[in-house]
Amino acid sequence: MPESPLPVVAVVGATAAGKSELALDLAVRLGGEVVNTDSMQLYRGMDIGTAKLPVAERRGVRHHLLDVLDVRDSATVAEFQQWARAAIADCHDRGVVPVLVGGSALYTRAVLDRFEFPGTDADVRARLEAELADQGPERLHARLAEVDPAAAAQVLPSNGRRVVRALEVVEITGRPFAATLPSREYAAPATVQVGVDVDRVLLEERIATRVDRMWEAGLVEEVRGLVERGLRAGRTAHRALGYRQVLAALDGEITDAQAREQTVTGTRRFARRQDSWFRKDDRVAWVAQDDPDRLESALAAVRSVSAR
Repeated sequence: MPESPLPVVAVVGATAAGKSELALDLAVRLGGEVVNTDSMQLYRGMDIGTAKLPVAERRGVRHHLLDVLDVRDSATVAEFQQWARAAIADCHDRGVVPVLVGGSALYTRAVLDRFEFPGTDADVRARLEAELADQGPERLHARLAEVDPAAAAQVLPSNGRRVVRALEVVEITGRPFAATLPSREYAAPATVQVGVDVDRVLLEERIATRVDRMWEAGLVEEVRGLVERGLRAGRTAHRALGYRQVLAALDGEITDAQAREQTVTGTRRFARRQDSWFRKDDRVAWVAQDDPDRLESALAAVRSVSAR
């Protein structure tokens, strides 16, 4: 990314920790704009299940990279990196501070850090995707664990697309997939990550409450509508937490109650992985979710970077 005297701010942490609220607070105080880094909030119509902030609750702050894809579409991390960096550059060109926020840790790292993407091989990818369809993601994940344990530890066994990509990179480069992950070196020097810290027990309660509210707000009806728009035909959108479980319930594979419970369990598991990912990054300045002065603490972290 081109250097700018303005900072790049990223609000990180587990899902349901309160990142969106803090990001908005920061954007308002800094005169900034929000850049979405949640891979599923890119999709039009996926609102309830992704906890996408309604327009009326955005406090007039401009948001980038929301509702840019159809549910039939898919996008790579490399493509997202280009879009997000273009949004950041646009903000800086206009004298605006970009505030990144979202639950996709790899997407955030790909934007913030120096990250060059290895190439792809259409034949290798097609063969691995055929094996994925035939054998399922867990079998391929087991193979990944044999050839690249470090990568397997960072990729969910259920994330077939990421498992295929990791195996593809290993095969075509002869190097571990983990070796292609971003180094901890910011692409823009004036970058700060603010992490929202929340007690584990409280976080799990917040997740359960969030899922209940999603069902009450009409998640099942939202999924039905998206099915008519081609949700099942896409490679990515239908795998999102909540959507995958509702689709299984609509297909009669599980009950509605089981879909809700599996969404809670899956989201809690996902939140633990998110938290673990960001805790390993010693550049993150953590603020407590329940600290009444958390905004001031976050602003202090931003100012310390801007003053360098």
